Amino acid sequence: MTANRTLIQRIRRASFAELLYRGRRLVENQWLKYRIQRGAGRLSVAAPVSYRLSSPLRVPEMVCAVDEASIERLLSGATYCLYADQREVELFIEHYRHRWNGDIPHDLAEPDIRAVWEPARLQHVSTLLLVADGHPRGYFLKEYARQAVLRWIGANPFLLGPSCSSAMECGLRLPVFAYALATCEALSDDETQILLDAIYGHGWWIAHRLALFSSLGNHTVCEAVGLVVGGIVFRQLPEGKYWLDRGIALLNQEIGHQILADGGPAEQSLAYHRFVLDLYWLALGFLSCNTDIPCDHWLERLRRGEAFWQACVVDGTTGCAFGDSDDGYAVAPGIHPRREVPRSEQTVLPGTPEPWRQTQTLAASGLTLLRGQEGLFLSFDHGPLGMPPLYNHGHADALALTLSVKGKQMLVDCGTYRYNGAPGWRRYFKGTRAHNTVTIDGLDQAVQVTGFIWDKPYSAQLVSCRRTARGMYLEARHNGYTRLPQPVEHRRRLLWMDEGLLLVKDLFSGSGVHAFELNFHLHPESTITEQEGWWHVHRDEAWFAIGLLGDENLHYVFGQESPLLGWYSPAYGIRQKSGVLQCTKNGAPDAVSFTTALFFQGEPNRERLHQYASVL
Repeated sequence: MTANRTLIQRIRRASFAELLYRGRRLVENQWLKYRIQRGAGRLSVAAPVSYRLSSPLRVPEMVCAVDEASIERLLSGATYCLYADQREVELFIEHYRHRWNGDIPHDLAEPDIRAVWEPARLQHVSTLLLVADGHPRGYFLKEYARQAVLRWIGANPFLLGPSCSSAMECGLRLPVFAYALATCEALSDDETQILLDAIYGHGWWIAHRLALFSSLGNHTVCEAVGLVVGGIVFRQLPEGKYWLDRGIALLNQEIGHQILADGGPAEQSLAYHRFVLDLYWLALGFLSCNTDIPCDHWLERLRRGEAFWQACVVDGTTGCAFGDSDDGYAVAPGIHPRREVPRSEQTVLPGTPEPWRQTQTLAASGLTLLRGQEGLFLSFDHGPLGMPPLYNHGHADALALTLSVKGKQMLVDCGTYRYNGAPGWRRYFKGTRAHNTVTIDGLDQAVQVTGFIWDKPYSAQLVSCRRTARGMYLEARHNGYTRLPQPVEHRRRLLWMDEGLLLVKDLFSGSGVHAFELNFHLHPESTITEQEGWWHVHRDEAWFAIGLLGDENLHYVFGQESPLLGWYSPAYGIRQKSGVLQCTKNGAPDAVSFTTALFFQGEPNRERLHQYASVL
């Protein structure tokens, strides 16, 4: 039912060209399914038996940070399954192994289909192959990996089972076959042919299943990288040359589409930004060490992307995560292709005014980052919902804040949890209530149509960012609630003061009477105490205090289930109870406001704070 609803929504947003493309794919899929059923359950799309590589296949340089304990777990039979039960995933795969990939149910409560796809990416094989060189047991690691990849190919008939139901998954798996082909010295001629057949089949399938039109996104980049790798292997054949050219053309197209002018992500997801950047570095590496095809024109945009990533990092971890995250890797956990990383400890992005080097406004992405003393780091989101027309991986987080103190996340984006089989949780983690902003009438700032499709997208705008005598002043607004029968506009003003104080004022304009809900989400490791209306939040040595100026106080919510509030997802498939500081008001927009004070040193003085707040 959910799949049909998603299809209907996609059709509604599709151009005539896309409808033709999807219709052609549907007919092709039915024909392939018929051929498999008539052919005793198998379809042969194999490389020419006589095909041999014209030159040795080379693997691009990788950066590996995999500990011995992880290697031992993989050698004992573990695979990457996110946080799902590995045995449950294996049983599901076994049950559907011989079913046509289009008939595999995706909207499952358990196991999540995303967790089912993870081990089929074979990144546990990648890990063993890529850490083997220089490892004391390198030959043994390669032998284990060789047997594992050949066993997987033998156990998973082409185009059957869940592993082929997404061309993206094939695109991520195809480089693994190339690693094995390039690094396993003990391959027999028959085993080499098995790997060539797998590469050829995957390239053929991806070329027939590309995510185009409204589906453009990180899936397209994965598929393009797969075509590049397959095309490199088979570049002597017409189809291999086509894959290589097609993959490069898509990567040329998408680098300016998905990586914005300021280096940020068009999908409004920091995790997918890291994923896409690494996919480009991987493709660039394969092309550089196996062909003379120039792709240096990617470097400027990739360097901007890396600068954006570094700007969002605090002490090696993401300080301002936003949007979806499924914990996916371009290569494998702990391994990534060589990147050209900006060397400066604090990156100053193009267009940042000289006096404001601790304030970076990234206009295209809609993000302002402020850094202060004592490791203070604040992000202010005034960006769009995501990549149109579906806005798949964006969250309704307009004007949301995140805060880190001394490298510790304190006010957090609540994360993703999971994509499939838990629609209520999916709606919560994507929705406005799970972010540090204001919800009106219990509604999201945009309309969730499905788990991956938004409607009625908002626009947000940074109105002001300037230095004042007191500190940095910012103001932004969004129109997500102007869709209501009695519309409301939300404005948020920030004053980041030199005295270790942050003032946040939320103002509204519009008509009618509404319910306004202000939320500040705390990291689950925080401890919290209340004194005279001020909440003191501690996490190890980091701390801050927060309170409202006015007659209202913030109250504490923890792990509430109806309605959902007070939950945090540190990784895909995991959720934890966490604390939320909340204030609700009812009234006319012009009569309602919230003024919040956060301080990081000394003791609060309400009289002084009210004087400062008067400038807002």
